[in-house]
Amino acid sequence: MTATPRLSLIVITKNEEAAIARCLGSVSLADEIIVIDSGSTDATVEIAKSFGAEVIVTTDWPGFGPQKARALERARGGWVLSLDADEWLDAEAIEPLKAAIAAGDAPAAYRMSRRSRFCGSVIRHSGWSPDYVTRLFRRGQARFSDDLVHERLIVDGDVRTASFRIEHDSITSRADAEDKIVRYSTAAAQQMFTRGRRAGALQAPLHGWAAFLKTFILRAGFLDGAAGWDVADYNRRYAYEKWRRLAELSRNA
Repeated sequence: MTATPRLSLIVITKNEEAAIARCLGSVSLADEIIVIDSGSTDATVEIAKSFGAEVIVTTDWPGFGPQKARALERARGGWVLSLDADEWLDAEAIEPLKAAIAAGDAPAAYRMSRRSRFCGSVIRHSGWSPDYVTRLFRRGQARFSDDLVHERLIVDGDVRTASFRIEHDSITSRADAEDKIVRYSTAAAQQMFTRGRRAGALQAPLHGWAAFLKTFILRAGFLDGAAGWDVADYNRRYAYEKWRRLAELSRNA
């Protein structure tokens, strides 16, 4: 590790032993790796340390935005690359990444395309593609929003599109889909409730089927075949659960 890192890779984790090695190993030019772990019970921490990562284990879960902010606070590099544990760069991305941060007229941040998979199938439509995310930025010129879920990067300055992409194993299995529906819908409903949103019982099925039709028809999910149907159904069940949980919070309030 250099005294003044040029590039810091930051990742947040919990029980990511199946994916973390692929993620960290894909960014071979990182001068430092910061991993904020929220209490993994598998080998995630040990694997991360084997890549030379500085691992900080937290005892609470403040939400995705605040947790990523913790990782950013630890980073010392002039440039920061933020990846999720289920994301990685392929070998062809390394040279364009080097060129991006070395450019004399480099912007405050770069956004890049992301290619996502559902149970191993690459999704080329369904609202998942084209998909651009801002993940590479100058330290000090960007911060994470404080959203509990679906956080975003707030950039102070110009954002350009990079020539390389991120690979993403969004949903790895049916069990993974069910787990994410529960966790994300719970956080999203709580966030909506905290911000003043309220819902009734009928809104859950209406939003659920609207999400399905939007994904499968309006966003051409049918062109992804059976995988497109699965993505549409996943979005339907996520939307249903989010609004159902919001309705529960509204009734209890």
